[in-house]
Amino acid sequence: MTKAELIDAIAKQADVSKADAEKTVGAFFDIVVDAAKKGEKIAWPGFGSFSTSKSAARTGRNPQTGAAVNISASTRMKFTSSSTLKAELNPKK
Repeated sequence: MTKAELIDAIAKQADVSKADAEKTVGAFFDIVVDAAKKGEKIAWPGFGSFSTSKSAARTGRNPQTGAAVNISASTRMKFTSSSTLKAELNPKK
């Protein structure tokens, strides 16, 4: 689903204008990014949670040459789905 398709679907579902839907979705992502920068966890019960994890600096290998490559430490965004969402995606048969 593209951003435009997501905005259209949200506008239709919430019965709001596309401009309002885009502002709302944009605000949501801005808030998630700001909270992640602060190291905060963002949880939505029944859906999942966004958090960050840190990876330490390490030495990797260039697969073509085998030469050692320094990989910098970094912070990664992580999403963990809730058990409710997992059950919705994987119904028992």
